[in-house]
Amino acid sequence: MRTRDQLREHLIRTRIAGEVATPRENNLDHYSSAANRDPYYLLGLTLDQPWSYRDVLALMVKSAGVVADPGHRRGQDTIDPDRTIDALDAMADRIAAALSRDEPRLLFATGHPTGLLAVHLELARFAVARGATLLTPCEGWTYSGSGFGRPRKIRYLQDVAMLDDKGGFVHTHDSAPMERMLKELAGGPPDLVVADHGWAGAAGEAGVPTVAFADSNDPGLFLGEAEGKIDVVVPLDDSVLPRYYAPLTERLVTRATSALPD
Repeated sequence: MRTRDQLREHLIRTRIAGEVATPRENNLDHYSSAANRDPYYLLGLTLDQPWSYRDVLALMVKSAGVVADPGHRRGQDTIDPDRTIDALDAMADRIAAALSRDEPRLLFATGHPTGLLAVHLELARFAVARGATLLTPCEGWTYSGSGFGRPRKIRYLQDVAMLDDKGGFVHTHDSAPMERMLKELAGGPPDLVVADHGWAGAAGEAGVPTVAFADSNDPGLFLGEAEGKIDVVVPLDDSVLPRYYAPLTERLVTRATSALPD
């Protein structure tokens, strides 16, 4: 496994963290939308606290490491790589705790099949190797959500849930698929959900232990973490080349392995 310094350098070089591709104006627009309680940006979560735009920005500075200056409104924005690594370690510890239970049941889902799927697939394989049952409720369930005119359905690849649109896995913020999955799930809720976007938000809102990945323009999950609905959110660019996530995934698996009993 790479050292912390080596991983930090990799995150910056590949723009998973450091100076990321998501522009500042996009981030601030999403923070304003979240403060205005736009459901699309809350990712299935409801908020208990009166988060203002400035509150959301301050939280994103603390949790993700975006630029603190509210006057910086255009151009480059950042994710602090040390916050990314710290959150990865916290996520690994939560995964290990779940896998330490008797007959652990985990659920994996992603709204980022072109990027984060690579991480979810490897974590899912690791969980199975450590004795977990991966849950796959509602495969084939079809619905019509906001922002598109034709039905989409839940489909699994190696037990990782995604949305299928006419034969292709698609990017989504929707929380409806996870809400349905948890409603229909037999045998009680999972011991842990590992997800992103609305998949994670819906699980956290339902009170299910949840760890998540989120970009700097997805404040909803960080708000959920601040309110105690999501256990850990890892800040990162969620749409770089899939192979760039390999060292990050290696750290997750290695730390989780070391935290498990022999």
